[in-house]
Amino acid sequence: MVGIVIASHGDFADGIKMSGSMIFGEQKDVQSVTLQPSMGPDDLKAKLEEAVATFEDQDEVLFLVDLWGGTPFNQVNGLFEAHKDKWAIVAGLNLPMLIEAYASRLSMNSAQEIAAHIIETAKDGVKVRPESLQPKEAAKAAPKQQATGGQPGSFKYVLARVDSRLLHGQVATAWSKTTNPTRIIVVSDGVAKDDLRKQLIMQAAPVGVTAHVVPIDQMIKLAKDDKHFGGQRALLLFETPQDVLKAVEGGVPLKSVNVGSMAHSVGKVQPNKVLAFDQNDIDTYKKLESMGIKLDVRKVPTDSADNMDNIMKKAQAELDKNKQQ
Repeated sequence: MVGIVIASHGDFADGIKMSGSMIFGEQKDVQSVTLQPSMGPDDLKAKLEEAVATFEDQDEVLFLVDLWGGTPFNQVNGLFEAHKDKWAIVAGLNLPMLIEAYASRLSMNSAQEIAAHIIETAKDGVKVRPESLQPKEAAKAAPKQQATGGQPGSFKYVLARVDSRLLHGQVATAWSKTTNPTRIIVVSDGVAKDDLRKQLIMQAAPVGVTAHVVPIDQMIKLAKDDKHFGGQRALLLFETPQDVLKAVEGGVPLKSVNVGSMAHSVGKVQPNKVLAFDQNDIDTYKKLESMGIKLDVRKVPTDSADNMDNIMKKAQAELDKNKQQ
């Protein structure tokens, strides 16, 4: 695996590394190196060398630095000269660049190949609202991905996910990169009636992917007769397991459901950091399991799957305890 060193002035490298982990999961062979006011160039160089020494493969290293010509870049560039046949440096670090680098490591084994690939994503991540302020050459509509997968007249369901946050960073980047949808469909009666939330969701779609918000009954109709979207790769997002159950009972042919996050509210218990349940939630998930639907508990694709039955047992015990009090 290509090792990645994130280098910056001040604590920027540490912060963006943390942000990347929140969105794409913890990463192997990634180190952040920061230039502090008390340090000199030689001190920074030593820290860079120490970071590279921790990597399993020290022949393939990608450096992501904050500023071209700054001290972090200059010290990285000095090390680069002895390895320029394989190492690579990209300056102008931003979060889209870092996430794309993480995703690229899943299929690319060369630091220089990844470096060339992530530049466009880094540029595309710089946007402005109102859109009229965007430079004309950058305001051209991004090309839409071609519909692939599935048979004419039917969706290919690449992911169905329960996530109270719906379309956010982990979905727009990590899950979209690994499932490659052409459509992201938020299935929610409540959101379908909220024009502001609908607009924000459609604007949050990754480049080349179209986002929709539909009520549950409309999703059921599309699943049965999707001639307008046949052949598309669909990623479905649900706020609650109850919405999933209603969709499945209506005829949406899901085989598995990824459980990402469920927000805490009054009357719910929280057996882990991201999932909160009441009795209805537990009963609903058990019914989905009884219908043969696999429950995959993961925040991001690189996480190991948690055991949903064990999580629900813990939640049930907490609910029962609360009843007795």
